[in-house]
Amino acid sequence: MGTLQERFSISAVIPTLNAAETLSATLDTLWGSGVVREITVADGGSSDETVDRAGSAGARVVIAPCGRGVQLAAGAAAASGDWLLFLHADCRPERGWERAVEAFLTAPEAGSRAGYFDLALDDPAPVARRLEHIVAWRCRVLALPYGDQGLLISRTLYDNVGGFAPLPLMEDVDFVRRLGRRRLTRIGARCIASARRYRRDGYLRRSLRNLVCLSLYFGGVPPARIARLYR
Repeated sequence: MGTLQERFSISAVIPTLNAAETLSATLDTLWGSGVVREITVADGGSSDETVDRAGSAGARVVIAPCGRGVQLAAGAAAASGDWLLFLHADCRPERGWERAVEAFLTAPEAGSRAGYFDLALDDPAPVARRLEHIVAWRCRVLALPYGDQGLLISRTLYDNVGGFAPLPLMEDVDFVRRLGRRRLTRIGARCIASARRYRRDGYLRRSLRNLVCLSLYFGGVPPARIARLYR
């Protein structure tokens, strides 16, 4: 029957900004999986070796204005695949994810749904496991997977819901809200995300800041104002 690369045209889209430290591992995971046919890196003006490393690894590089929503939209527009896999530069699917993706893609309703990964942090601390459980609850109850969990979606569905909006923050929340609960599903594999920001800022402090930003967004505060607080 052939590999997933042969049976499905999947383009990975990765927004970057000074991501040289983590990007290579993500690209290696994707190329070595036999899942993706191409990788598009949408860079927002990196001053480190991000662009050079992406190009050396065989990824297509697109330069876009800085802002994750703008970069994701630019990457999707440049990608040629019938399926789009959105990932952050410091996140990579866990070993064995290929089987879960194949099951998702071959399901009869695949074209009308978007799949997300379960979050796993690369930190052995118990507080990281607690945060993972909270994220799982948020996805199950509120239907709000974030961008660090990845998103696999057909281009047709992506276009039908309007793609990523050019927002400086909350672009992932905006997009999954337009998708709606019925069109979101777990892929059934984990995405390993870097916990360095949580270790740097403190798990409680960073989690509370994220919660405040989400509350402000649902309260109608413009994302540009929230982004200033987030940073």
